[in-house]
Formats: sequence, C-alpha cells, structure tokens
Amino acid sequence: MATTDAVQTPAATTRRNEKVGNVVSTKMQKTIVVEVEMRKAHPKYKRIVKSSKRFYAHDEQNSARVGDVVRIRETRPTSKLKRWALEEIVRRSSLGQIEDAAAAAK
Repeated sequence: MATTDAVQTPAATTRRNEKVGNVVSTKMQKTIVVEVEMRKAHPKYKRIVKSSKRFYAHDEQNSARVGDVVRIRETRPTSKLKRWALEEIVRRSSLGQIEDAAAAAK
C-alpha cells in the first residue's frame, strides 16, 4: 500500500498555475499573447463582471495561431515579460485553418 502512494509523477507533485485563454497575437518569434477572460461577482452589487488580462507565453514550435484556445502554465521568467509557457492547444481556430490553406495555395 505505501509503495503505490509514495510513487508520484513529477507533474503531480508540482502545482503550477494554469490558465485557459484565446491567442490574440503571434507576431513575435516563439511568443504568443494569450488573453484570459475572468468572470467575477461584483463585491457590492453581486453582478457578474467580465475582466480580461493578457499574458505573454513561450511557444517553442510556433504552433499556436490567432484565435486558438490554449492552456498556458506558469514557469520561471523567460524574458522581461514572459512568465508562462504554452502547455497545449485546446481548440484550433477555423480562421487559422483558412489562412494555412490560403498560404499553401500560393
């Protein structure tokens, strides 16, 4: 019993913050800008208020496209603004597929 509990994967032991958001910009090399929308109740009026924040994330393969829904994970600082890394692409944007098809046609 104790042997199965003691064996843990490194991913299970590290508790890095993760966020899911939309890719807004891919104009930099190996960097994407992800906008995360947060919904929160107003403290006094109890109405749901939307607020958004942009995060710079490291994308090693330049695989993300504008409009994709991605999951980013907190990492050590990579540059002045980058403190996040691309974990996975949750959903591809149909707009990115149209742009890829147009580029292949040329």
